[in-house]
Amino acid sequence: MRRGFDLYLLLTILSSIPLMGPLFMPGYFWNAHDARHNVFFILELDRSIKDGILYPRWSPDFAFGYGYPFFNIYGPFPSYLGEIFHLLGFDIPTSVKIVFGLSILASGLAMFLFLRRMVGSGAAFLGAMVYLYAPYHIFDLYVRAALAEAVSLAFIPLVFWGVYESVERPRWNALAGTAFAYALLMVTSNLVALVVTPILAVYLLLLAGLRAYEELPRERFSPLYGLMAFGEFLHAALPPSFGLLLGLALSAFFWLPAFVEFRYVRTDQWMGGYYRYWDHFVYFFQLFSPRWGFGISEAGPDDKLGFQLGIVPFGLTILSLAAIPRLKGKIKAQAFFFLAITVLTVFLTLQASMPLWEKVAFVRFAQFPWRWLIIPIFSMAFLSSLVLAEVRDRPVLPLLFGLLVLAGSYPYIKAEPGKPPEGGVSLAGLMRFQRTSNEMTGCTAWVKEIPSWSPFADLHIAGIEVKTRIDYTSVPPDTQISTLEWHTASELFGYLTEREPFTVTLNLFYYPGWTAYLLEKEDDKYRVVGKLPVMPEDGPLGRVTVSVPKGLHYVLVRFEDTPIRKLACATTWASLTLILGVWIGIRGAQRLCCVSPPT
Repeated sequence: MRRGFDLYLLLTILSSIPLMGPLFMPGYFWNAHDARHNVFFILELDRSIKDGILYPRWSPDFAFGYGYPFFNIYGPFPSYLGEIFHLLGFDIPTSVKIVFGLSILASGLAMFLFLRRMVGSGAAFLGAMVYLYAPYHIFDLYVRAALAEAVSLAFIPLVFWGVYESVERPRWNALAGTAFAYALLMVTSNLVALVVTPILAVYLLLLAGLRAYEELPRERFSPLYGLMAFGEFLHAALPPSFGLLLGLALSAFFWLPAFVEFRYVRTDQWMGGYYRYWDHFVYFFQLFSPRWGFGISEAGPDDKLGFQLGIVPFGLTILSLAAIPRLKGKIKAQAFFFLAITVLTVFLTLQASMPLWEKVAFVRFAQFPWRWLIIPIFSMAFLSSLVLAEVRDRPVLPLLFGLLVLAGSYPYIKAEPGKPPEGGVSLAGLMRFQRTSNEMTGCTAWVKEIPSWSPFADLHIAGIEVKTRIDYTSVPPDTQISTLEWHTASELFGYLTEREPFTVTLNLFYYPGWTAYLLEKEDDKYRVVGKLPVMPEDGPLGRVTVSVPKGLHYVLVRFEDTPIRKLACATTWASLTLILGVWIGIRGAQRLCCVSPPT
C-alpha cells in the first residue's frame, strides 16, 4: 500500500477472472475427481458445528455411519472456508466454488507480491500469470477439483516470501507473517506442507549463507574468519527459523495429533491396488503432450488426462537460462536454486526416479508421482519472471508475454458438468456415494473388515432419522436400555440390568478419545459419579464397547480430546498469545517514542 497504485497488481487481479470462468457457470462440476468429496466434507463439518462442536475431530457419518476421525488427520482450513459461506446462506456446492475462486485470486496475488519484492512489478506480473495458468493448476481446479491443494497454492509463495523477508529485513511483522503463512499451509494440506518443507529449508539455508557472505569482509580464510562466517550465518538463519517454528506452534492443534494418532487409522486401503505409486509415473512425452481430459490416472501411457508442464511456461523457463548470466547476487543464486528444484521435482514424476521412490520415504509422501508437479509450477513461475527482470522501461512486454501465457492454457479452462449424487447433498447422498468411493470409507486401526454398507445407511436412504448408536442386537432380553439424548459425537442412555458385567456395544468405530461416564440423576440433573472402561470390541468392526455395572444407571459416551490433543491446543493458544503480546508491546513502544515530552 505504501507503493501507491500499481497497474500490474490490478492486472494480476483482472487476469484471474478468465481462470474463474467455469465457476460462473450454473450448477456444479460433479464429475471432477474430488468434487463430491469437497461437498460432503463440508456437510459433515456443518452438521457438527450446528451441534455446537466448533472443531469436530470426529465425523459421525463417514464409513456408512460408523464414523471416522477425519478432521483429526486431514487439513480442515478449506472446509472451514466453505462452511463460512454456507452459513452466510449459500448452498454447499456454491460455497465450494467460491473457495475455489478465492484460491485463484489469492494464489495469483501471493505470487505477484513475492516476485515483486525481487524483480519488479512487470516481471512479477509475468511470473504470476505462469503460476495461475500452469496446466497443473488448471488440472487441480477443474479435473481433480482438489480443493486443499488449490488453496495451498496461495500459501506457498507467502511462506517463501516470509522466509526471504525474515532474512533480508528481520522484524516482527516478517516473522509473524511467516508463521501464519506456514501454519495456514499446514492446516490446508499437510501433504503439500510435507513436500514443501524440505525445499523451504534448503531455500532458507541458501539465503542465510548469501546474507553471511555479504556481511563479511573479503579476507583470506582463517579460523577466526570461519567463526565469523558461522556467526553471521546463524544471525541470518535464526529469524526465519523462528518464524517457521512459530508456524508449527500455531498449527500444532492440527498437525501434532495428526502425527501422533495417524497410526490409529488404517492406511492399507490407500496403499495398494489403484494407489500403487509405480502405476502412476509420468511418461516423458506427457510433460509436453497437449492431451487434456477428465479421466483418471492409469498405468501406462494412455492416461485420459494431462500431465503437461505447459509449452509457454516451459518456453519461458528455457528463455530464463539466457537471462540468468546477466543477473547478479542473490537473485542469480535463487535462479540456480529454483532451476535445480524444477529439474529434480520433474525427475521425481518420471519412471527413472523409481529407485528414489523405493529408498527415500519422504518422496512417497506425494502418494502419486505426478503430484510432484505442484512444485515446478512455483519454481517455473519464478524462473519465467527472470525473462523480464532486467526490462524495467518496456511495459508492453509483460502484457504481451502475459497474453501468450493465457492463450497457451485457455483451451484447458473448462469443467465437465455432471449430475449430483443420487439423494443430492444429504446423508442419503453421502451413503450412496460412499458405496462407490473407497476414499470415503476410511476405518480405524481396530477395524478388521471394511464395511460396504450399514444399518445407518438403510435408515438414511429411507429418510429415517438416526436416534441411537446402540447395537440392540447385542442386548439380552432381560435388559432394558434406551437412548435419552443423541448428538454427532455423544450419546446419553439409561439402562436397567441384573447382569454383571454387562457390555454395551455402540455402532461406532473405536478410536482414542471415546470416553464413558457413569451418571446419577437428581432433580432432573445428571451428576458424574465415575468413569467407565471403553474398549474396542473383538470383532470385525472394532466398535466401541462400554462395561457397565448392574442396576439402574445412566451413561454418557462422548468423543473427547486426548492428552496429546489438549497439549497441541495449548501450544496453539500459547503461540497466539505470544504473537499478540509482542505485537502489542511493539506498538506500545512505538507510541511512547512518538510522544513528545511535556514542556
